[in-house]
Amino acid sequence: MNVLVTGGSGFLGRALCAALIARGYTVSSYQRSFSRDLETLGVRQVLGDLTDADGLAKACVGQDAIFHNAAKAGAWGSYRSYFDANVRGTENVIAACRENSVGRIVYTSTPSVTHSGRTPVEGGNEINTPYGENFKAPYPATKKIAELAMLAANDAQLATVALRPRLIWGPGDTQLLPRLVERARAGRLRFIAGGDNRMDTTYIDNVVQAHLAAFDHLAPAAACAGKAYFISNGEPTSAREIVNALLQATGTPAISASIPYPIAYAAGALLEAVWHVLPMRGEPPMTRFLAEQLSTPHWYDISAAKRDFGYAPTIDLAEGLRRTAADWARRSVGAGTTANP
Repeated sequence: MNVLVTGGSGFLGRALCAALIARGYTVSSYQRSFSRDLETLGVRQVLGDLTDADGLAKACVGQDAIFHNAAKAGAWGSYRSYFDANVRGTENVIAACRENSVGRIVYTSTPSVTHSGRTPVEGGNEINTPYGENFKAPYPATKKIAELAMLAANDAQLATVALRPRLIWGPGDTQLLPRLVERARAGRLRFIAGGDNRMDTTYIDNVVQAHLAAFDHLAPAAACAGKAYFISNGEPTSAREIVNALLQATGTPAISASIPYPIAYAAGALLEAVWHVLPMRGEPPMTRFLAEQLSTPHWYDISAAKRDFGYAPTIDLAEGLRRTAADWARRSVGAGTTANP
């Protein structure tokens, strides 16, 4: 079995590559820069950009399936940059698969495609939770277009499925957890509206399991073909509880400070304006989209994934936090620092 993972050098991408290698597959990764981690795993690396249709077509030669995981994420940037990576990139993946008779694509989407401002989602499923409209950020807007294109591509020659994992975390995370820790230790981390809103998260191993289960079941006539699925740990938890649990796993003191939603939203609007006008680096510390996301309940019914391809999260929050704490301590010692400031 020859399998290509787009974005194999990222957090989820590396975990997918490792799991596919463990199955005995020949794994390739299509990404923008070389990764020593992937080299160690024995992954063939093809360097290129998602907007390079010819490069993607060459990377897909001889492949049996694609895990399309690469995307431009985040809460800030030009619409064009997100559209090129997420929409054009996905269209190029689909075209490359058709050109090379690749039969399956497992696509990594996001629950943010259903984001609707301050409308809470509590136990929402794929039927009663429609796509969002009037997004205040290019990431969910372009991921929605890309997901629709991926699902529309499903036919007798190319089977596709889209997975929407919610807030991925765990060992090897180089984005979410380090940012939380850095901001908390600098005294710049606040909850919005008290942090009592319940939200889903997904431990990294469970996300990988969902992708592999969907892959194993995916075929032109499969129940999951041409459909999108919410993926999570199935343990909705308040923002305050999960954030402080993650901080505790790194030896960082819990936080309690909170700001009202209207202030966070106004600050986001102001900072967006400043970042538009001035040549500021990085992302604004708050945006309107983030203010909505971080203060609104978002948890989902994962029974469709269980029914259609047997997804069942095996690592619960408690065990995931234990593993994350052990990994953080190991990496901290390796870096010559300590997990407890």
